[in-house]
Amino acid sequence: MTPAAFVHLDLDAVRHNLAQVKRYAPNNKIMAVIKANAYGHGMTRVAEALVKADGFAVARVDEGVGLRKAGFSQPITVLQGFVCIDELLLLLQYQLDAVIDTPQQIAILHQHTEHGGQLGVWLKMDTGMNRLGFKSADFNAAYQQLSTCALVKQPVNLITHFANADDLLDDKTRRQIDLFNDAVKDYPGQRSIANSAGIIGWPNVSSAARETAGDWVRPGLMLYGCSPFAGKTGADFGLRPVMSLHSRLIAVKNVAAGETVGYSGTWQCPYDTRLGVISIGYGDGYHRHTQSGAPVLVNGQQAPLIGRVSMDMLTVDLNNQPNAQPGDPVTLWGTGLPVEEIARYADTIPYTLLCGITQRVQIVEA
Repeated sequence: MTPAAFVHLDLDAVRHNLAQVKRYAPNNKIMAVIKANAYGHGMTRVAEALVKADGFAVARVDEGVGLRKAGFSQPITVLQGFVCIDELLLLLQYQLDAVIDTPQQIAILHQHTEHGGQLGVWLKMDTGMNRLGFKSADFNAAYQQLSTCALVKQPVNLITHFANADDLLDDKTRRQIDLFNDAVKDYPGQRSIANSAGIIGWPNVSSAARETAGDWVRPGLMLYGCSPFAGKTGADFGLRPVMSLHSRLIAVKNVAAGETVGYSGTWQCPYDTRLGVISIGYGDGYHRHTQSGAPVLVNGQQAPLIGRVSMDMLTVDLNNQPNAQPGDPVTLWGTGLPVEEIARYADTIPYTLLCGITQRVQIVEA
């Protein structure tokens, strides 16, 4: 029986997209970002598809521990580092690397040097994101403190994060690169700068001796086949979508001109309408605020969304499909219908849609 709502994952597309990262950054190591359950795709299955990546990045300690328990031996970097001794001990036990971005983390390291092992660290510089990391005035002192800590594996690695790399007209990315390269030019250790937007959009904007992207690139969204740039799709950059979201028609009915459809009557039929009801809604992860007119593929043909998305259902105009019947297949996004396009109709970003798929949606792997 076909599930009412299901996700099809094309794991060959993951491997293809990794190869595209290598094409964009041929001289760099790849730290594949698989945080947030691999952007909703399943962390373990995506890690298995990315075994040729040089390492992984996760957001939180428990994600890294989960990968180790699943048997992955690649370097794993925890982007949020740690906030207490218990998390530090887990990092040491499971040989996870940590991003260091606060004085409190450095204090914890110096206070607990009696513990065995050494922690690989990435010292984060705040070059303009203004979220985590040390400002340039404090960066050297933090580096020196880590360089003299017995718990820290030497040399200290160096990292920053772009704020506006998805805007190719904004010079802030160039300024961030120059600030970072100038601050770390005399330090040993590996570098990491570029996210997906940096990899694709900013390959050679610095005259520094090192590759602009740094020793390691950190692709996230592009691994899942999506574009980090507004108005573009992954296909524009040689990427293939990994996730396709599917459902089926469960009813077809006729609604007269002038009648309204759905909660609050936000859509009024401008003409006699052949209406299709689809068994998917925001309870499955299809964004509630997706606007009428958003394309849905019914039998491979576009049909516009009409009315509000409800928890378990949405409705479409089937006037151009007189033969559509209950049970017919529906694609909400994926191959033939880029998730980036649906994100625009929902006034959000592809990340939100991919990460928002709920537990009741069944996963089907290629």
